[in-house]
Amino acid sequence: MNKPLLAALSALAIAGLGATPAVAAPHTAAKTTTPHTTKAVKATVSFAGTVSLSNCSGSVIRFPGSADTDPALVLTNGHCLETGMPGPGDVITGQSSSRSFGLLNASGTRIGTLRANQVVYSTMTDTDVTIYRTTTTYAAIKSTYGISPLTVQDTHPVAGTSIKVVSGYWKRTYSCNIDGFVYQLKEGDWTFKDSVRYTSSCNTIGGTSGSPVIDTTTGKVVAVNNTGNEDGERCTVNNPCEVDANGNVTVRQGINYAQEIYNIPACFTTGNKLDLSAAGCTLPKP
Repeated sequence: MNKPLLAALSALAIAGLGATPAVAAPHTAAKTTTPHTTKAVKATVSFAGTVSLSNCSGSVIRFPGSADTDPALVLTNGHCLETGMPGPGDVITGQSSSRSFGLLNASGTRIGTLRANQVVYSTMTDTDVTIYRTTTTYAAIKSTYGISPLTVQDTHPVAGTSIKVVSGYWKRTYSCNIDGFVYQLKEGDWTFKDSVRYTSSCNTIGGTSGSPVIDTTTGKVVAVNNTGNEDGERCTVNNPCEVDANGNVTVRQGINYAQEIYNIPACFTTGNKLDLSAAGCTLPKP
């Protein structure tokens, strides 16, 4: 789990990397055209729309069907839940919350505070997500702070995609590609399914848990950062192992992972309301 750890803090102190801001803007760069050649348009990714939590990172998200007048949602990890990590098989919905989030602008400066009134959904079964409902709307956040939410991609991510992991906790970004997908990722008592594996340059650390994983071409959130194998141990907490469909176990020390979120939009209806019985909703149910 990429929650803050003393070791991570010490490493940062030694390396002097504590809160180095990384750049990115929420708009799309202009298309460049040369005779017979057209380069792909790429979004430059910033901290705008990300948030800092007391122990993790997160982001203000919307779904393709969300309206500007809907209550804004914040995405982070299940293991970042303020009441403690959900146990295997646990699914939490509709839990009261007053958690606060530091809203960041493009350069990583905290420009305001958002507050939750509900844990809409939280689990560490099959995936590792918590979704909070805030007391304000997307339109109000835009009007007050000039910040738009990040849009969740509702299709499965693709191997080889260029991504950035954007940590509001550390005000730091990591750049790499999606290396592939893991049939089962086992960590302690928990099992995550169809996890995203990064290439090695996304060397995320404690405090990056819950960071949005953003496709650098579309600017959409394709996953949520959650863990990595720190010490080379096999299937223990902070040392997840990969298990393939035949039960073969692989340990990749220093490699980090995220959980897919493309299946979440199908579970939300008009008004950003959770409906786990909706057609196409595959999230674990209570």
